[in-house]
Amino acid sequence: MSMHSGSLRATVFPRSTALTEALFVVGGIGFISLLAQIAIPVPGSPVPVTGQTLAVLLIGTTYGARLGFITFATYLLAGVAGAPIFAGSTHGIEKVIGATGGYLVGMLVASLLLGYLADRKADQKFRTSFPALLLGDLVIFTFGLAWLHASLDMTWAATFKAGLTPFILGEALKIAITATSLPLVWRKISRSLNR
Repeated sequence: MSMHSGSLRATVFPRSTALTEALFVVGGIGFISLLAQIAIPVPGSPVPVTGQTLAVLLIGTTYGARLGFITFATYLLAGVAGAPIFAGSTHGIEKVIGATGGYLVGMLVASLLLGYLADRKADQKFRTSFPALLLGDLVIFTFGLAWLHASLDMTWAATFKAGLTPFILGEALKIAITATSLPLVWRKISRSLNR
């Protein structure tokens, strides 16, 4: 299989214009917003289980560093400005600076990191995609847990119990799905581009 450099989006749409990139940003924001609405409250935790992390894993890896970061940053700005696009159709600056805001900041950083790694082909094979996605999730939860700990003045044990333990299985599934599906998509695209 011939390996392509750059993100999946750049490979499929190599001649993007400002208009097509704007459409990707709007589509990405819609995708993140949609998955953010999959929000299941966790008893005893201010952090709900959402589809947002899956959206970030996919947007970061498929869009590349620049466009992935721009997309998530624009999503945050739209939510702060009043668009009801955060988990549970919420909005406002308090979602970013509140107790769970660290997860959103972590997602912003992760979108840049995952895009950077994808721009260097990390998403094209499972053996590189899986650790890259694991690292992206680690960034999200590092920011989230540190912010939660500081905001609510919890012990570290309570922080991990509220902000990490209930999410481990779900995050493992999200990483596994993304790490397996991206190389399959790359293989199919590589075949069609090499015809």
